Amino acid sequence: MARNKLTETRIRTLTKPGIYSDGAGLYLRVRAPVGDLPPSRQWFFIFRRGGARKETGLGGHGQGTAPVSLALAREKAEALRDRLARGEDLINRKSFADIMKDVLAVKEASSKNDKHRAQWRMTLETYAAPLHAKPISEITRDDVVEALKPIWTTIPETADRTRMRIAAVIDHAKARGLFTGDNPADWRGGLKELLPARADGVAHHSAIAYADLPAVIAKLRQSSSTSARAVEFVALTAARSGEARGAVWSEIQMDEAIWIIPGERMKGGREHRVPLNEPALAILAAQKQQAICDLVFAGGKAGTPISDTAMVKSLRKASGDDSTLHGLRSSFRDWCGDETTYPRDVAEAALAHALADKTEAAYRRGDALQKRRALMADWGAYCDSGR
Repeated sequence: MARNKLTETRIRTLTKPGIYSDGAGLYLRVRAPVGDLPPSRQWFFIFRRGGARKETGLGGHGQGTAPVSLALAREKAEALRDRLARGEDLINRKSFADIMKDVLAVKEASSKNDKHRAQWRMTLETYAAPLHAKPISEITRDDVVEALKPIWTTIPETADRTRMRIAAVIDHAKARGLFTGDNPADWRGGLKELLPARADGVAHHSAIAYADLPAVIAKLRQSSSTSARAVEFVALTAARSGEARGAVWSEIQMDEAIWIIPGERMKGGREHRVPLNEPALAILAAQKQQAICDLVFAGGKAGTPISDTAMVKSLRKASGDDSTLHGLRSSFRDWCGDETTYPRDVAEAALAHALADKTEAAYRRGDALQKRRALMADWGAYCDSGR
């Protein structure tokens, strides 16, 4: 079989997408340019074992932080031919899921933040699922794009985090020698031009108009599911869904009608006290009667919280649209501004938002609990008005 068909001079002129042979199993794959980026060129080695065609990547030509020249590609290919002659299997078939598990184990051992650990696991297990079965060494930029497309414009903040965590898994594989070439989940590698454009740089969450919320609450109450109760509780407390999903009974003080969320479970890292209105207390009393673990809203598997997916499904069944759980906080904030005379800082405190004005924040050291108690009582009565 002829070898050394390519030259460095010819390679630099190759712009037409296709596969070009250097001989004896060594090939150069040229992909079309993306946006202002030049065409990408990747080396790979093809061989057969057991009647099956296999290939392994050898890195990118003239790109990335570790470019592979023609001479180096030939050197790598020769080393692989020697291994084949000894009967070795060239392909490490570790999948994305295999490496993902190792990354999660490292994160869970090194992080003290339960919420942070849970977010890493949820995004990789749920949104990176299309990559799980793929060999880590063969994942391409197109694979990453296809995994991110369904969530890129609908839940942009989660999509961004998912992309960064996919990149972290592949970086882990590169450090172990299980992946060569540029990281296909690197934002600077061309993903910007391949993913759908977003309306703007702000992640907007589809929210139910507050005028419609009492009717939605009434429909939620027609279901006896834990997910429906958790959604109703989120609406009544203006809490984030993750805060409600992770709520445990030790945080609830029924006699004082208050829910104290520790700082490590809050987005801002500070303890947040939530005054509980009558409908929220009624939900908690019912949940307590059927509690089988310390979680207020336990899922189907013992010791695990109700899933975000189950809650979204319940919400959308009741609303009949694509409303989001986070959008319930917008519904509450719109109602505060349009229908009440409560001061802005009281409404913002109810959402656990830090005051933007640092001078104002320095003077307000409390959390306006008593004023918020009155606000949340009025909000609970409003949500309950659709009975």
